[in-house]
Amino acid sequence: MDMRKGAKIAVGGVAVAMVGAAGLGAYNLVDAVADGAGTNEAAPVRTGPPTGDEVDKAAHDFLAAWAAGDTEHAATLTDNASAASAALTGYRDSAHVEKVTLEPGAATGAKVPFTVSAEITYGKQHSTWKYASSLDVVRGRTSGKALVDWQPTVVHPELRAGGTLRTDAVRAPEVTALDRDGAVLDAKDHPSLAPVLPQLRKRFGEKAGGEPAVEVRAEGPDGGAGARTLHVVSKGKPGTLHTTLDADAQRAAEAAVAKRADASVVAVKPSTGEILAVANSKKTEFNPALQGQTAPGSTMKVVTAAVLLEQGKAAPGKPLPCPKYATYGMRFHNVEESENPKATFAQDFAASCNTAFISLADDIPDGALAAEARDVFGLGLEWKTGIGSFDGSVPADAGAGKAAAMIGQGRVQMSPLNMASVAATVRTGSFHQPYLVAPSVDDRELARAARPLPAPVARDLRSMMRLTALSGTGSRAMAGLGGDVGAKTGSAEVDNQPQPNGWFTAYRGDVAAAAVVPQGGHGGDSAGPIVAAVLRAG
Repeated sequence: MDMRKGAKIAVGGVAVAMVGAAGLGAYNLVDAVADGAGTNEAAPVRTGPPTGDEVDKAAHDFLAAWAAGDTEHAATLTDNASAASAALTGYRDSAHVEKVTLEPGAATGAKVPFTVSAEITYGKQHSTWKYASSLDVVRGRTSGKALVDWQPTVVHPELRAGGTLRTDAVRAPEVTALDRDGAVLDAKDHPSLAPVLPQLRKRFGEKAGGEPAVEVRAEGPDGGAGARTLHVVSKGKPGTLHTTLDADAQRAAEAAVAKRADASVVAVKPSTGEILAVANSKKTEFNPALQGQTAPGSTMKVVTAAVLLEQGKAAPGKPLPCPKYATYGMRFHNVEESENPKATFAQDFAASCNTAFISLADDIPDGALAAEARDVFGLGLEWKTGIGSFDGSVPADAGAGKAAAMIGQGRVQMSPLNMASVAATVRTGSFHQPYLVAPSVDDRELARAARPLPAPVARDLRSMMRLTALSGTGSRAMAGLGGDVGAKTGSAEVDNQPQPNGWFTAYRGDVAAAAVVPQGGHGGDSAGPIVAAVLRAG
């Protein structure tokens, strides 16, 4: 019998066609015996195209060795043993083929088609991959033997020289993100979550019970670039991830920022640090609500006031004039150059008087503001929110740099997340690191501040923020919001920018929020209504 008649049997787990016994015997006899007299002289090297029997035998032996897992022997049956060995070993190791069954078809000349059934095991995933390939048999130039003409396409028709077949998890599992009450969150209903959801999938897909998609791909010599998917081992399954977001607060935040061409807002739960809402009017991959790094303007006076109160340099009812100008390394002024020579410290805070704060710059050590920001408000510590975020930065400066930092200018950098956390810290008296996914999901450790606000300082700060919300620069935005409220406005000047960035941070009960409107002007008018809308929803 011969392969051209389609006769096949199983050999070493591979279905291959066998050459007829008479044909095989004749082949061996010619190779081993020089002449009919039985002399032991080497047969001359054969030339010319391989015969049909030689094609059948070469294909049979190669496929049988490959199927049996004897890649080294299979490689020696080709005209390029080194390249064949590498490809066949990669097929087993990189493509994770645990077992292969090869079934040859009828040869056409020197070409032998065959079908492949590869059993793939990758982690918990199993799949049978079936496809067709072919090989050509040529005569070895020096040995004269019939050998498989080695080409990468023998392994798979899509494999190219220098390439690899690789089975791998091609992307993190999908996740179904839920809000704190179990409502599904998606980018269609909550556009600002478009840059957030992919991060959640990447970081928590498997931890949330998802399984990644697994594929067999043909990679080129340069690796994954231009890789082609050949077989899907598993489509994977999504995990279910509970977040701290509140769908109602998120909708309110989305609607509020949509009224501005450029605005960002974040809301947190002061008692726990849970992030309730994140929204940006600009829909890009960059998330300024969590990752923005800009000067926070006078909202920083919350931290500065904490330093001054702790060190006994100021008290809410203590007189502290608000002049038009103050000089400390450079000249500072108030918005619209306002003044109040009979003001108290609480009135300076509520009116956001820059010069009153600058007048006390010489009364605090150069590193005091930076230490307060870090040790009490947790700013600059390594926050692990569950997604990418900026942790705030308050460098220790002297001279004009220190004075500028006291009013949220100079080198101070914050995001709305940071300033929402500042308001939350005042509300509860201690720092709770904001997070969007519970740390128990991935056992991460949240940042902890070195100490809480001293109780009398926390009480004074709350009284001054309440004054700001009820009768100060935040009163217009906070109008109609009852209960336990507090606020602080900010207008951060930026070089070569016609209007300052508008900032606002506030709390109401167990919800704190902060917003920024680039080039928005006065924070109470631009960012204030955004924060107030979120507080109403909360």
